[in-house]
Amino acid sequence: MKRDEHIDHEGVIVDINTEFITVEILSSSACGSCAAKGACSLGEVETKVVEVANSGYSNFSPGEKVNVLLKKSLGHKALYISYLIPLLILVAILLSLSSVGAGDLLTGLAILGGLAIYYTVVYLFRDRFRKEYIFTIEKLN
Repeated sequence: MKRDEHIDHEGVIVDINTEFITVEILSSSACGSCAAKGACSLGEVETKVVEVANSGYSNFSPGEKVNVLLKKSLGHKALYISYLIPLLILVAILLSLSSVGAGDLLTGLAILGGLAIYYTVVYLFRDRFRKEYIFTIEKLN
């Protein structure tokens, strides 16, 4: 795939086992100029640990610097799942209950309940998301 179709971050391999390669993402000042910084939370934290499925990566070793890659389309989908859909749920409940004259306490509790249900559903589908959101790694040049 083309390089511009991926979100990439530099990291260091921390651990390798039979199932996963654990990579610690390095914080970088380059995140400020990244085109995907709005959809990516990695630029906001100092370190982030990512697990990459260990299939065909036998030539890597702990301490090695690598690039962690994720398709941009999956990054955008994660943005929708984590931010946009909950915002739409919040606004829909707020507007519908406010229009029928519900009190502030009831409206607030309904919003919290609606978001709790949404995030519970997301949590129940976490294994499906884990299979879909596949990180890959490559050696730094």
